[in-house]
Amino acid sequence: MLNMKVVSWALATTTLISFLVCVSYGLGAPQSLHMHAFLEQVLPGFKWLTWQGFFIGLVESFLYGAYAGMVYVPVYNFFMRRWGDGR
Repeated sequence: MLNMKVVSWALATTTLISFLVCVSYGLGAPQSLHMHAFLEQVLPGFKWLTWQGFFIGLVESFLYGAYAGMVYVPVYNFFMRRWGDGR
């Protein structure tokens, strides 16, 4: 069985780190290889190269990861109880 708190924090931290990697990559990569259009589509309020947009992106990325954990863990635990390996 999975612990919702652990999985949610792990996914939230992972998505936050992924956001930081994408922004860092965008700062160093040529314009044609930027991810900013994608980030602006999936993170409402995010604007490329603004402090406000950056912090909105951080918060939204973290919350998306936490949400994914809160949805995934109960579904996983349900199926584990139903069809688990019997341990």
